Amino acid sequence: MNFTNLFKIAVRAIAANKMRSFLTALGIIIGIASVITMLAIGQGTKKSIKDNISEMGSNMIMISPGSDDHGQGGVRQDASSMETLKETDYEAIKDECDYISAISPTVSSSGQWINGNQNWPSTIYGVNTDYLTIRQLSVDDGEMFTDKDIKTNAKVCVLGQTIVDNLFPNGEEPVGRVVRFGSIPFRVIGVLKKKGYNSMGMDQDDLALAPYTTVMKRILAQTYLGGIVCSATTEEASEPAQNQIEQILRRTHKLKDATDTQEADDDDFNIRSQEEISSMMDSTMTTLTILLGSVAGISLLVGGIGIMNIMYVSVTERTREIGLRMSVGARGIDILNQFLIESILLSVTGGIIGVLLGVGISLGIQYFAHMTMVIEPWSIILSFAVCTFTGVFFGWYPAKKAAQLDPIEAIRYE
Repeated sequence: MNFTNLFKIAVRAIAANKMRSFLTALGIIIGIASVITMLAIGQGTKKSIKDNISEMGSNMIMISPGSDDHGQGGVRQDASSMETLKETDYEAIKDECDYISAISPTVSSSGQWINGNQNWPSTIYGVNTDYLTIRQLSVDDGEMFTDKDIKTNAKVCVLGQTIVDNLFPNGEEPVGRVVRFGSIPFRVIGVLKKKGYNSMGMDQDDLALAPYTTVMKRILAQTYLGGIVCSATTEEASEPAQNQIEQILRRTHKLKDATDTQEADDDDFNIRSQEEISSMMDSTMTTLTILLGSVAGISLLVGGIGIMNIMYVSVTERTREIGLRMSVGARGIDILNQFLIESILLSVTGGIIGVLLGVGISLGIQYFAHMTMVIEPWSIILSFAVCTFTGVFFGWYPAKKAAQLDPIEAIRYE
């Protein structure tokens, strides 16, 4: 019996039981759609994180106070360990590091911005003029504060668009107006260019910038920095820049190096680069994507078991038909191929519908939920290959059982 006839017989057998065939394929449809959707979510989240890090400046290096282990045995460090970065550290890195193009101290405080009867909770960041370059920000209206403002602790600020919209809801011109952060007045000298929400849903315009000396002395009343951020000259220079910054800070903090008689003092600061953070997040999201795909893949296994179950039922129901076919000359291999073709048709048809459904759901989530979804071609190819394998693997045993039936016993079967 040739393949064309076997294919026609398989199609007729599937068409004769439309609802049962659909329900059998439904497991494969749901499995394939789940795998594609879950992988699209995982890949989309990974892309979102990479884009967020890139928006912050791919060459950015962040220096924060405190040792890396956060205390021995999980014990929290005392407050003094978070006061280790000084202005002298910033000046030393600025003067001595050969691999950075911009550097800024950072301090921050959260509180209420007030303009008349309007108020808005937000954060003020104390920085210098290099901060715009490091964080890829720009002033859209007005101007940035100057080095003179930093030296004189001037009470001036540059507002993000979200704060402007909430403090000046009627569209008034903010530049030149005086607003308050808590009880301290600030003159608005500029408005940052709008960046909108990032791909993780965070408002990039809900911030205000002021001279770091002003925030340190007039708001926080402290002499230490909350951190230091800088940009390496190139992405390749990030690692040598980190090494040189470490050497500078160990010297300025008077930390002893290892000798024959004593161990080296632990760093009382942390240095992190965007490249390091990106690599760590990429590894985490790859693991999460594999986990999501594996969980969705379980439904494919369930769908395959469903196909095997229905094929078993089909063999039992059509035992007399199998006996008649074999009695008029059909070989065992013909019967095996017939049932295998039915199984593969169910799984491949379910796979095609599942791919279309998975792509449709992914695009729907992206459109309505505004989530970044990345449908990789390999995920579709892999899913389709798996569903084909599922049809062969789970259809083989029932088909083999049908092929091994004794024709005489099969015809007598009630």
